[in-house]
Amino acid sequence: MYQPKDIVTREEEIRAVIKGEYDSQKTKIIDHIDPLCRAWIERSSFLVMATFDAAGNVDVSPKGDPAGFVRIVDEKTLAIPDRPGNHRFDGFLNILKTGRVGLMFLVPNRNEVIRVNGSAQIVRDAELRETMAIKGRVPDFAVVVRVEEAFFHCGKAVLRSRLWSPETQDASKDLPTYAQALVAHATHEISLEEMEIRVLKNDENRMYDE
Repeated sequence: MYQPKDIVTREEEIRAVIKGEYDSQKTKIIDHIDPLCRAWIERSSFLVMATFDAAGNVDVSPKGDPAGFVRIVDEKTLAIPDRPGNHRFDGFLNILKTGRVGLMFLVPNRNEVIRVNGSAQIVRDAELRETMAIKGRVPDFAVVVRVEEAFFHCGKAVLRSRLWSPETQDASKDLPTYAQALVAHATHEISLEEMEIRVLKNDENRMYDE
């Protein structure tokens, strides 16, 4: 296992290399969802949600649905529907333990992102969940986020990655499939062909129903 030899342990060591601060990067953080953030979140079809448990173990999970799937309940409150997933409940269990969450909202073909940090609860309020139904399927739970920080993050990372320029990327057809990973990493005593069929059925039939 690799052992680092030059480990940074103090903020001063970072600032000695990366000089200066930008005032706008401090003052741009607001404590609510204003009209600019609202417009972005309402057009976002994909977010990543970071949570952590009492021991500091971190989980980052993707969430996706048609644009507008995250409900802006009011300027301090967001609601994220729970959809059928892997039944690991990593984010849920972390929220139960620490009640903290970090979100990053992406909008296709836009380089910037919006980041939101705050507290979180898992709720079953029927009236709220019913507003997030798709194809008649009401989510069993929603994650309600109390906004403490909201801010736009510049697009350099997306530009460097060329995320929205797939024609410039290497072909992904040779990457391992999800089925291959399950056969290799999990304790499934079935063939790859059988697993590929299971994964296909899962993708086709469990978008909104268990």
